[in-house]
Parts: sequence; structure tokens; C-alpha cells
Amino acid sequence: MSLTCVSQSAINAFLKPSDTLNKPRRNAVIISEAALGTISLLALNQLWYADYPRSNFHTLDDNSEWLQMDKLGHVYSAYQLGRVGAHILNWSGVSKKDQLIYGGTLGFTFLTAVEVLDGFSDEWGFSWGDMAANAAGTGLFIGQELLWDEQRITMKYSFHRTQYASQRPDKLGDGLAEEFLKDYNGQTYWLSFNIHSFFKQSKIPTWINVAFGYGADGMLTGSNETVNGMFQNQNRVRQFYLSLDVDLTRIKTNSHVLKTVFDIFNTIKIPFPAMEFNEENGIRFHGIYF
Repeated sequence: MSLTCVSQSAINAFLKPSDTLNKPRRNAVIISEAALGTISLLALNQLWYADYPRSNFHTLDDNSEWLQMDKLGHVYSAYQLGRVGAHILNWSGVSKKDQLIYGGTLGFTFLTAVEVLDGFSDEWGFSWGDMAANAAGTGLFIGQELLWDEQRITMKYSFHRTQYASQRPDKLGDGLAEEFLKDYNGQTYWLSFNIHSFFKQSKIPTWINVAFGYGADGMLTGSNETVNGMFQNQNRVRQFYLSLDVDLTRIKTNSHVLKTVFDIFNTIKIPFPAMEFNEENGIRFHGIYF
């Protein structure tokens, strides 16, 4: 028990953000991010893009595809990577200005590099729509830090399995791990508003949020086209959601281990009852929505 307590205390001390610039931590962060970013891009280039023909750099207008669910994926990714980048630099004791400049832009920088790889692949292309989405996600994080010095609006993600992946596993995923990333029909992206941060004098619990979500259903292809004579008459529909949520980062605790765990899981929308509106079925209620 004594050894366990010492170990937990050491981990807690390690995870505690530094009050002043900690150069060893900062250098470790810079080296780690550079190494991970380079390895990730090399792995993508070899494991993903190598399976498709290369081409001269070209652009692609895919703004109308997947009912814009792929664009929201870019917004979410840029927001979350920027948030992580800033928080890690905060752990190193870096100034708030540098956290936003070098950490908050991490998502935009990395996703821009991925977009360049797309531009040299015959299967895809450099998408200005993706770049705009990347900028929006980065702006959502940095803008709130500049305006409020906190994240009052958090972007979150939820997922449920659908019938569509089994009909086209090459595009929508083969198995849960792939479907989680590829099946746009089962994804929902949320803007989760912390009520107390907007009404600080209220008695509303600090961790209660109201979330507005967007999803889509009935998609087997990017646009409503056929592929080799298949996937005709898709019933593509946009879905809008209203639900409650929890901001885990606002749950008070002195444990930096718990704070880290809460920060990680705050990327996911907590399952709650939800009201759905779509243009085909009107209003629907879900007892628990994932």
C-alpha cells in the first residue's frame, strides 16, 4: 500500500502543469511531437497512399460529398489536436501566447501536411474545403481562448453502428474499429455548450452542458451516384439533435491523474436522451443516443 501511494503521488506530480517554464518538459514535448508527426506522415504515405497511383499535385472539389460529414470530421480533428497541443505546452509551463501559437495550431499544421499528401494521390486531391474546415476547428479553439480564456463550447463526437457498413465495407469500414472512423452514417458531431460559463451567477452545476448535434443517414457513396451500377436510390437525409451533456473537465478534483483522464474522455459526447429532427421523419425521441 505504501509503494502504491508513493507511485500515485509521483504520477500526480508528473502530470501537474508547471507554474513556470520547464525547459526539459518543453524540449521533450517539441521532440515528441516532431517525431510522432513525422512517423505518422511516413506511415500514412507507406501504408495508405502507397496502395493508390501517384499523380501530379492537383485539387479536388468534394464539398458536396457525404452531406458534409467528412468536413465536420476535419473541424473536430483540428479542434481536438489544437486543444491537446495547447494543453501539453501548458503542462510544460509555456506562456499562454505560445500555447496558442505553437500548440493551438497543431491540428491545422498536421492536417495541412496530410492534405498535401492527398494532392499527390490520384485517388484524392488537395481540398480547399478540407482546409477551410481545418481552419474552422483551429479557430474554434483559439478564438474561445482569446475571447473567454476558456472553452465554453466544446466539440465532441459520438458513434453508433449502422446497417450500411456491411453493404460497402471497403468504403464504410470492415469491423467496429474501421467503422468508427469511416462510417459517416453512424457519426454525430456535437457543439456542447457549458451553461454555467455563460450564466456564472446561476446555481446551475458547473459541469452541465446542452449539446447540439449534426449527423446524416442513408449514405453509401460520397454523392448520390451509382458505382458499377450499384447503390441506387439512396435515402440520404440530414439529422439534427438536441441533448444534454457533461463537461468532464469542470468536475472538481485535486487529482491530476483524474483531470488527465477527464480531459481525454471529454472528446466524446456522453450518451443521454436526445431529440432528433430530420426533414423526412420530423421529430423523433431517443431514450439514449450514442
